[in-house]
Formats: sequence, structure tokens, C-alpha cells
Amino acid sequence: MAEGAAPPPTLWPIDQGRQSVERFTSGAPWEAIAGYSRSVRAGRFVFVAGTTGTVEGQVCSPGDAYAQTAQALRNVEAALQLAGATLADVVQTRLYVTDIGRWEDVGRAHREVFADAAPVTAMIGVCALVDPEMLVEVEAVAYLAT
Repeated sequence: MAEGAAPPPTLWPIDQGRQSVERFTSGAPWEAIAGYSRSVRAGRFVFVAGTTGTVEGQVCSPGDAYAQTAQALRNVEAALQLAGATLADVVQTRLYVTDIGRWEDVGRAHREVFADAAPVTAMIGVCALVDPEMLVEVEAVAYLAT
């Protein structure tokens, strides 16, 4: 870099201090089996992954992509709350769908939850999830402004 030249821009803000990382579990059986956290708070970011339409470890509404997405998003909300975030803080979602032909049902459930927040999102067709009755898995990233 030439003397007096500005440093190149960075994608992420650089914090000279070490920020804490907190991990949260929902108690779902797959977390212990596969060794992952339902949500992780790293600085101002909260990451939620592996979230499906389940209640107490059981797949809800087999065959109903809309209902499973709605439940998965309720589970995302609960995971966010554990880490001190809300649905309004969500800036990105990813939806993994086993039958992309049901995208409108999945999208409708997503819109009903995020109409005001409107995070960036991607809907990705996958061949299967860990349980054959699971139709949708959701990931979310939230940013805490304060």
C-alpha cells in the first residue's frame, strides 16, 4: 500500500477486542446427536440453524409444507429469544425445501412472519432432510443494532 493511501475496504467491521460467543440449545434430540447448537450469539450477530417443523422432537403436520414452515419459524423465534434477539432483528433467512414445487406454501408462511422485516432470503431445493417427514428446514441470521 502506498504511503498515505487509504486501507482497502472490509466486508465486516473489525473489532480489536475479543467478543464473546454464546451457544444455546433447544433440547431437540438431533443437537446432541450431531453436535450443534440451535443458536449462537457472536457479538451483535445471532445465527440460528437446523430448525424444522417439530414440537418436542416430533415432526408436526406430515405432508403440509405450510404448517411445517410456520412451526419451524416459531422455533426460530424461540431460538432467537434465547439469544436476546427477535424476529424483527432477522436480516437473512434460508429455507431448505424437499419439494420445491411447494415453494408458494413455504413462501406464504415466511411472508406472514417476515412481511415487515423482509430479510434477504434464499429457498433451496434439497433431496431430503434427516427425517423423511420433514419438508422444510430454516436458518436465520439476526443483527442486534444495540
